[in-house]
Amino acid sequence: MKCPYCGNEESKVVDSRSVEDNSKIRRRRVCFHCQRRFTTYETVETIPFMVIKRNMGREPYDREKLTRGILRACEKRNISAEQIISIVNQVESLIDSSYDGEIPSKVIGEYTMQVLKDIDEVAYVRFASVYKQFKDIHSFLEELNNLISEENRGALI
Repeated sequence: MKCPYCGNEESKVVDSRSVEDNSKIRRRRVCFHCQRRFTTYETVETIPFMVIKRNMGREPYDREKLTRGILRACEKRNISAEQIISIVNQVESLIDSSYDGEIPSKVIGEYTMQVLKDIDEVAYVRFASVYKQFKDIHSFLEELNNLISEENRGALI
């Protein structure tokens, strides 16, 4: 493993542990050359799936694209980097358990909104406003009213 500090290609693993429900292995390493420590993560490599876009075009799934969208929705909210990674992992877990090979982008957006709604309603509304492409203030208000009525139903149960 190449050291991120000095570029040396030899390092030693000093600690390993499972993280994120045993889906990754965190390895703490020390560089033989500069003696600095760094962390790497090992994951199982899966066959990437294709995303079917609204225009019926296809592109490979891009975790970073999903992460950027969630980051934008969570900007200036009290949501940590770990929570954002957890949101992405939850969405990917839903995808993995439901689809094989190809998935409509609409489903990825729905899964993301489902997870965001439980974590932060403002981030949910921000993500929904981009994802659902509200045409005017009335469609935006309709989504807010749906969210409020769902919250009120939950309080009554």
